[in-house]
Amino acid sequence: MRKERFRGERKFTQALKDQVIKKLTEEQWSPGQIVGKAKTEGLPMVSHERIYQFIRQDKAQGGILYKHLRHRLKHRKRPLSGKKIIIPDKVSIELRGQVINNKERLGDWEIDTIVGKENKGAILTVTERKTGFLLMKQLSKGKNAKALAKELYLLLLPYKKFVHSITSDNGTEFYEHKGIAHKLEANYYFAHPYSSWERG
Repeated sequence: MRKERFRGERKFTQALKDQVIKKLTEEQWSPGQIVGKAKTEGLPMVSHERIYQFIRQDKAQGGILYKHLRHRLKHRKRPLSGKKIIIPDKVSIELRGQVINNKERLGDWEIDTIVGKENKGAILTVTERKTGFLLMKQLSKGKNAKALAKELYLLLLPYKKFVHSITSDNGTEFYEHKGIAHKLEANYYFAHPYSSWERG
C-alpha cells in the first residue's frame, strides 16, 4: 500500500512544493534526498527530475532556490564518447551489515565531495559514522578519480586499523573504489542512485 501511494501521487501540488522548498532552503537537501526519503516513508512526492524542473522555473522567474543546491544548476553535458561512465563491481549498501547501519563500532566511514563555485575544485569529506569525526582534504584536481583515491588513502592511512568499511554515493569520482578498498583492507559500499541520504 505504501509503495502504491508513492507511485500514484505524481501531481505537483502546492503542498508538495512547500515541502520541497522547506527541505531545500532549511535543511539543504538535494532533490534526490527529498524523493528518496519520501519513498521510504511511503509519502507522496514527484520525481527528482520534476523537482529540478521546478527549481529551473523558479530561477527563470528570478527565484533563488537554485542557490541551495550543492552543485547549482548547469546545462547537462554528455561525455565526448557519448557513453555513460559505469563504475564496475559496485557492492550495494543493501549488503552492508547492521553493525554498520546501527553505528555499533568505530571504523565505518562515509565519504563525499563538495564541489566549488562554478564547478572549480573540490573538497573530499570523510566522516566516521559512530563518532562523527571528520577529515577534509582539498582536491587540487577536482573530482578526478585517481587523484581522489590517492588523497583518500593518505587521509585514512593513519587510522587504518580503524577502517572497516567505506560508503559513498555513485559519483564517478569514486571509480577507483576497488583499489581504495584493497589498500585499506576495508569493505566498500555504494548507496542507491539518487539516495545519498542512505549512507548516514
